[in-house]
Amino acid sequence: MNGIDHMGGGRPAAPDRPLAGLTLLLVEDSRHAADGIRLFCQRAGARIRRADSLAAARRHLCVYRPGAVVVDMGLPDGTGAELIAELHAARPRIGILLGLSADPGARAAALQAGADGFLTKPGPTFAGFVALLGAGATSDGPALAVGAEGPSLRDDLARAEMLLVEEDGNVAYAAQFLGSLARASGDGPLARGADRLSGAAGSDSSRRDLARLVARRLDDRVEL
Repeated sequence: MNGIDHMGGGRPAAPDRPLAGLTLLLVEDSRHAADGIRLFCQRAGARIRRADSLAAARRHLCVYRPGAVVVDMGLPDGTGAELIAELHAARPRIGILLGLSADPGARAAALQAGADGFLTKPGPTFAGFVALLGAGATSDGPALAVGAEGPSLRDDLARAEMLLVEEDGNVAYAAQFLGSLARASGDGPLARGADRLSGAAGSDSSRRDLARLVARRLDDRVEL
């Protein structure tokens, strides 16, 4: 990849900025997970834009063409596999398509849809992230490091709490969103609560229990 300019113009890659010249679209509903990828891109010299839904991603793609797209597999308005399949079939094709999830089981769906590789949250990963985006994607990839603290985590918890307490909230999506966030941040009790909610098909008791647990997590984190 050394010396390759992903966008056909601009600064070429260099050892200290291995992804210079690359523009990446991140389709990720979690601000917490997005912050980790943004830090990686900044460190590697890549430019990044974020969309938090399929609809927002499609609006972005009508305006500009990125060199790479990283797509979370669980989004508020559909699955990441939908967008990966669309982009894989488009001509000309986006240079690199990667799936992203805290659920390793989502890897098969991402690759079947046409992804070049897959990133799993969480884990220590900068070198592997650069390898997938800079040296050509492979069929599998390293885990993505996401910290367990910070204002972005609180923002995601607040969003999940709103989904749980709203009468017309999407309970299935809330369970998926919280499960992904819990696994990425290493919160075992929250992950088990999200799994119970998903397995109980959104029962009122499991929903209330999870809402109380999220509220306690929010109480434990004071905004800096």
